[in-house]
Amino acid sequence: MKSHNMRALATLSAAAALLFASVGGGFAASPLKLDFVAHAAFFSAETKQPKALDPQVFIRDAAAQAATGPQGIKHVDGLRPPLIDQDAKSSMLYNAEDKPLGFDLQTWLSASGSVTITEQGGKTVLEANFKGLRPDAHYSLFENHFDHTPVSFTPIDGTGNTNSLVAQPDGSAKLSITLPDFPTHANAVLLVYHSDGQTHGLERGRIGIDAHHQLIARPE
Repeated sequence: MKSHNMRALATLSAAAALLFASVGGGFAASPLKLDFVAHAAFFSAETKQPKALDPQVFIRDAAAQAATGPQGIKHVDGLRPPLIDQDAKSSMLYNAEDKPLGFDLQTWLSASGSVTITEQGGKTVLEANFKGLRPDAHYSLFENHFDHTPVSFTPIDGTGNTNSLVAQPDGSAKLSITLPDFPTHANAVLLVYHSDGQTHGLERGRIGIDAHHQLIARPE
């Protein structure tokens, strides 16, 4: 009887450990595979914008006055966030200070990518692939922390040393890095475009001026 009880206890302990791992987010028998979506569409849906827009870039509109956009970005007179379903895709884009970004709305919204996150040898490894980026441009991957108020951002690698990339001449890019933790629904992987051609270490940069959220992938 004692031996039987010991075997039963061992079985329950193993089952409990498996349940803890799966509920706690550490169970990663299968890779986590996510497709990036345009940050503009994600933001508009999350914040229930009456019209889908991109708060990170701007188009010229002579009737627009200086204001603070829906993501807290101040822009000068003559600019406004583009309405992604209504404004012409050929509209040229600018930063919040009216500096040309050098491409149009279609180019900005056409970027795409995917990410796979796996447990490998006790480490959490992220592998990301992108296409449609601006050739030879600088980008960084950051992590959204939706469980913080307000939402906070940290380099996806935790240090800001390995989270940046430069797009190839054809607009493609790949990045493989080690993460400090396995992401959950409380997090997201964010691609930031650096229009000043520089990365900013632990910081994203000046949002809407030299740093712009372009793509995002959030676990279910």
